[in-house]
Amino acid sequence: MADVSSPPVTFIAGSGDIPDRERDALVDIHPKGFFIRHPPAPHELDEAVTPEIKLFQTIHMGAAVVDPNRWSLVLDGLVERPFSINLEQLRQMPTRSVTSFHECYGSPINPSTKNVWRIGNVRWTGVPLQYLLSIAWPNLERGSFVWSDGLDSGAFAGISADRYQKDLPIDKALSPEVLVAYEMNGQPLTKERGGPVRLVIPGWFGTNSTKWLCHLSVQATRSRGPFTTVFYNEIDPADSEGVRKRPVWRVEPNSMIVRPRPEEVVLAKYVEGWGRAWGAEEIVRVEISLDHGETWTEATVVPRKEFEWQLFSFEVHARRSGKYHIQARATDQSGTQQPLLGRRNHVPNVHIWVESTSA
Repeated sequence: MADVSSPPVTFIAGSGDIPDRERDALVDIHPKGFFIRHPPAPHELDEAVTPEIKLFQTIHMGAAVVDPNRWSLVLDGLVERPFSINLEQLRQMPTRSVTSFHECYGSPINPSTKNVWRIGNVRWTGVPLQYLLSIAWPNLERGSFVWSDGLDSGAFAGISADRYQKDLPIDKALSPEVLVAYEMNGQPLTKERGGPVRLVIPGWFGTNSTKWLCHLSVQATRSRGPFTTVFYNEIDPADSEGVRKRPVWRVEPNSMIVRPRPEEVVLAKYVEGWGRAWGAEEIVRVEISLDHGETWTEATVVPRKEFEWQLFSFEVHARRSGKYHIQARATDQSGTQQPLLGRRNHVPNVHIWVESTSA
């Protein structure tokens, strides 16, 4: 990797991992325990960028109260130059802002068959993880994953953990969009958003974007913590026997209908509307059906610039008066299509009424 001259960091002598001194910045866990704030219904998520008040919150073991003056981030493991950095030093580094959808996978203890639409679209600002790794000089022959530790600890679903720990493959860690972030929508990260610093992995489920970040470590294997082994693994839909599991990492194509609103009365023979589609890869097609999937009409999709959710709009002919179920089906650039039923990202259904459709 490229050398970085005179970076504002404190290099650590020796090649071993560093004791947990970065955890000294933790003041308290308050409130303790699991917390979720559900988002509003899809038809209320009508801003291009989701404001804080409308963005869901998921906290597994409690919210970490962090002293920003004592906060530090350690980067170690299979690297030649382990180092630590404080908040002021982090802010002196090259920054990047990325607009990205932010989606919660849903419950990791229940089957992934329900589309919960815990989704928003925000602007993150921070330092690319790629840049931090370039300072540390990781061993790319041995280092296959980057582990990330949060300052939170406690119990979730009956299992205790001394830290929230996740991992990501080194190739994703080196992608330029992955950030060690300290701002959301132009404001410093609050405690509830994982401040003062969190990891942000655009295109992946929010569970991977470790909040209250304090430690990154390049390792040869996956993390053995409960949030990678017990929780957040799902049956691989490509396994015909329904046995093999895969990590909850990349977001598959998903969509939601914002307009018309549920139970809205449309006084026209053409149903017009719009919605959002998103996924780890760019969505290249959205189709709309009014007849339970028998026929589909292609919508207009706005191309993606970064990792933001994509606007789609449609106009579909309604052949009669009565009740209709609008469905939207997204397809990404690799050809992966949103399923009709049985998966957490199945197509949305919005019930509306159509009147006065005669020619």
